[in-house]
Amino acid sequence: MKLLIARLNHETNTFSPVPTELPDFGIRGPNYDEQAYAANKGVRTAMGAFIELAEGMGAQIVTPLSAAANPSGPVDAQAYHSMCQRILDAAPGCDAMMLDLHGAMVVQDSDDGEGDLLERLRALCPGTPITVALDLHGNVTQKMMDNADILVGFKTYPHIDMYEAGQLAGKLLLQKMAGQINTAMAWRRLPLMTHTLKSSTQSPAMKAAVGKAIQLEEKGDVHAATIMAGFALADIPAPCISVIVVGKDQATAQQAADALADGIWADRDGYVYASPPLADSIRAAKEIAEQVGVAQPECGNADGPVLLLDHSDNCMSGGTCDTMDVLQEAMAQGLHNIAVGPLCDPQAVDELFKAGAGASVTIALGNKRPLTSLGIEKTPVTLSGTVARLSAGEYVITGPTYRGMKCSMGRTALFDTGDVQIVVTERTHEPWDLGVFDCVGIDPASKDFLLLKSRMYCRPVFFPIAKGYVECDSKGVTSSNYDLFPFKKVQRPVYPLDADTTF
Repeated sequence: MKLLIARLNHETNTFSPVPTELPDFGIRGPNYDEQAYAANKGVRTAMGAFIELAEGMGAQIVTPLSAAANPSGPVDAQAYHSMCQRILDAAPGCDAMMLDLHGAMVVQDSDDGEGDLLERLRALCPGTPITVALDLHGNVTQKMMDNADILVGFKTYPHIDMYEAGQLAGKLLLQKMAGQINTAMAWRRLPLMTHTLKSSTQSPAMKAAVGKAIQLEEKGDVHAATIMAGFALADIPAPCISVIVVGKDQATAQQAADALADGIWADRDGYVYASPPLADSIRAAKEIAEQVGVAQPECGNADGPVLLLDHSDNCMSGGTCDTMDVLQEAMAQGLHNIAVGPLCDPQAVDELFKAGAGASVTIALGNKRPLTSLGIEKTPVTLSGTVARLSAGEYVITGPTYRGMKCSMGRTALFDTGDVQIVVTERTHEPWDLGVFDCVGIDPASKDFLLLKSRMYCRPVFFPIAKGYVECDSKGVTSSNYDLFPFKKVQRPVYPLDADTTF
């Protein structure tokens, strides 16, 4: 048996000014062929699971592409088509295809990157079975459903089950091909744009919905059931939550999908997040820090730092990773011993590297990418301090999300103002791991406050060393305040933009 296995991941924030070009799809751009195989072999990605399954049955494997870019603006059309062509060129002659896709890719010339790819593969190889592992935040479309045999998504956010989703998607396809099971897919999309913070699988509404999906699988009622939270920061027709069920027959699959969707709609307010004012969040952080010998229930170190989670500028939702609002408010309220990271400012990095380690400098930092789509412009913040350390900005993830994957923040400088130490990088980057700070010599557990450009992914590794956390919102392209975003393509009515929406 010959299997095509490939990975193409991008979550597109159509409001983000951060470009998405071919070199962004990997540390040094996409991996092809043998390098694509090596990048995923033994790694906890869905593609890694596909490879293990294929090798376990002695199949011949072709791996034309492994490409994943941080969430950002619409994907460059030429880059998208060149990567898709790699997969298309490898498809003829294969007995099946296993694809590790995101599900929320928007391209400069298409609102449905994954649907277009699947449609082209189906047209090219009409009899070849296709299974797909999707991110929980995929915006599922009819085109995706029509052109895949099996769709399975993650069940965790923060995502720690990418491998398991790939394993399930791959096993179901192989069992179907062997005649061991019958499959039928059903899908329901709701007119509900979820807030990303409420798509956490520890948030009550999402936890309940995912729990029901897992129960259906464990009881054997269906082969797979996925709650796809969707990604609302995309101005496309339906950036909405949906349900996918891989059942044993069409009737029972649809019945299960309908029941899950009805439960979500009944609890729709549980998917809506209301942000407190930024000043209130910083005051709350000060109060947590002043509590001696006490850690919040989700955190593990009563003597550790308080985390300031800047979800309005979250790299993994398409943030610029350079807004300064949260740091400015923290400094204005007198917070001390703060580490910030990572802050993306290539111009500042260049200045700091030219100045050299140990130099005293005054620089204009952050707020440099205009938020044109929101009609917002900010002014860089002038700070004086020392170039404490220069680094290549590379580390290997040790936490549960993408464990073993090598990360690069580009050239990285540690800028120290005395009260604040800022990890300044060339690339936008999610704080996946303590390595964000370790690679420039900071012990994050020794700080009073850690300002992280993160919504969720930092939690598995930073919560154990933290005393507590607060969620901080401001004017950025990943804000939870939908009023900031000029949606034009979204089909209305949709909740919560329209309170009278029905389902």
